[in-house]
Amino acid sequence: MSRVAVLGLGTMGAPIAGHLATAGHEVRAWNRSATRPAPAGATRVATLAEALTGADAVVLSVSDTPDVEALILGANGMPGAIDLLAPGAIVIDTSTISPSATRTMGERLAAKEILMVDAPVSGGSEGAQKGTLTVFLGGSDEAVAAAHPYLTTFGKTITHLGPLGAGQVGKAVNQLVISGTYLSVAEGILVGQKAGLDPATLAAALAGGAARSWVLENRWERMANDTYPLGFRVALHRKDLGIAIELADELNVAVPAAMLVATLEDDLIASGHGDEDLSALARRLRELADAMDAHD
Repeated sequence: MSRVAVLGLGTMGAPIAGHLATAGHEVRAWNRSATRPAPAGATRVATLAEALTGADAVVLSVSDTPDVEALILGANGMPGAIDLLAPGAIVIDTSTISPSATRTMGERLAAKEILMVDAPVSGGSEGAQKGTLTVFLGGSDEAVAAAHPYLTTFGKTITHLGPLGAGQVGKAVNQLVISGTYLSVAEGILVGQKAGLDPATLAAALAGGAARSWVLENRWERMANDTYPLGFRVALHRKDLGIAIELADELNVAVPAAMLVATLEDDLIASGHGDEDLSALARRLRELADAMDAHD
């Protein structure tokens, strides 16, 4: 088994580290905030150098492009993976970041004979805990083959979409699609409730037809009860959606549904709800409905 450094112990990174440890790998886990513990089987280390030195593979799960760049390329005089890994090691980035930045980092790593794949994931906190994440994979055939034994410990559906950066494009498309799905499910549940329908009965009926979706089956209850415990944070999806909208703009593709969702998410973040689950789009729709009722 291999020595694996896991960088980032958030909602996705901590369970990923746990699955890697369960599979028998020696896992050294590091997080920028010292308050996050390592999962069972993994060793929490205090410094990035401790995590990276001697690692055969590095799995990143952090928030945004600058965070990944700092960990891979180094920042503020501190070394990164490019400085501390030996030739033949592989970097597996499960974060959701810019496709172009991914390609640039991969080129620089390749000059040091270090492999890289972009492997952003989908499936929410539930999928991370169960080890059933969907992985959008980009990279060379060599890098994909090297990454595969690690990816299978936490991913169920692993799809190689193309060269480095293709995984990030696939994840951007995913975020575009789910933005519309969350919004339409929220609209439907709210309309049904205001019309007097029982939301549980309505959700069961919808799940039997063409409206069936993961969002409907797993988030209708939160929308109906107007409670949004942490799953996939609004603020994090808004970051992802910004990447997707920027990509669409580069490709001259109009994404009006995503633009609307981005505006609603901006409203939620501005009113202090950015850390709620993405199903909180229903909260914003309720606010708009209440305002219309008051106007009437």
